[in-house]
Amino acid sequence: MMPKIIDGLKHPLGQAIALTVGAFLFFKYGIPLFPGSAPVPNSVVLEYTLIAMVGVLVFVSDNEARWKRFKEPIHDTLVNPERRVMRGVLLAALPLLIGAATFNMTRPRVGSTAQLRAIHPAPPASITFNGQSMQLAGLENPLRSRGSIEEHYLEGRRIYYQNCLPCHGDLLDGKGHFGPGYNPTPLSFAEAGTIDQLQESFLFWRVAKGGPGLPREGTPWNSAMPVWEDFLTEEEIWAVILFLYEQAGLEPRTWGEEGEGRE
Repeated sequence: MMPKIIDGLKHPLGQAIALTVGAFLFFKYGIPLFPGSAPVPNSVVLEYTLIAMVGVLVFVSDNEARWKRFKEPIHDTLVNPERRVMRGVLLAALPLLIGAATFNMTRPRVGSTAQLRAIHPAPPASITFNGQSMQLAGLENPLRSRGSIEEHYLEGRRIYYQNCLPCHGDLLDGKGHFGPGYNPTPLSFAEAGTIDQLQESFLFWRVAKGGPGLPREGTPWNSAMPVWEDFLTEEEIWAVILFLYEQAGLEPRTWGEEGEGRE
């Protein structure tokens, strides 16, 4: 067995394969062994290996005799009738290997996050809404003490089903038509322990500013929520928030004397 391997390494094709495999192993496992080095991403390993392969091909083709010997086994495998079985195996195996490698590189993965993430990050003390400053601390939904709750509820329902249903679903369960396409999936408003743990001012901030308005602790899985202040008025956002609580049968968390407890 060993003499055959040695003879194979004397052939230009064997040398090319050995150099390419050696380059891959070095990029994948050798570089991280150096002090202060980090694991090389798979995409970079592939890129470096392809560059090394180009160098190997330049090496085997710079001499006419070496290049001729390099091509002989490949030519025989592709043309020689005696190698029909091997040719068939290669024609079947190569697409399967490429497909498996492509799938492995692109398949979704679930792993630990690079940093801790807060599901409900702390809101800022104040925000700007359409250029106007707004204090969130102590802010209540003004529609609860203005006009008819029923009218605000109906207005909020209209806004929700026109804008929010595709993601959050007609049952407010986060299972809208577009929901499965997001990571993380949209929040369910229908379950206890979600919006009933939050002040309405928190929801106003999250709806108005959307995913782009999340602080650093809200990453790395930023919300796909649009910046709704670009499309809805302040009163429309308050109306849809009121609808969410009324429809889900939940009570919002209210500001205590120190701004944290329930009243």
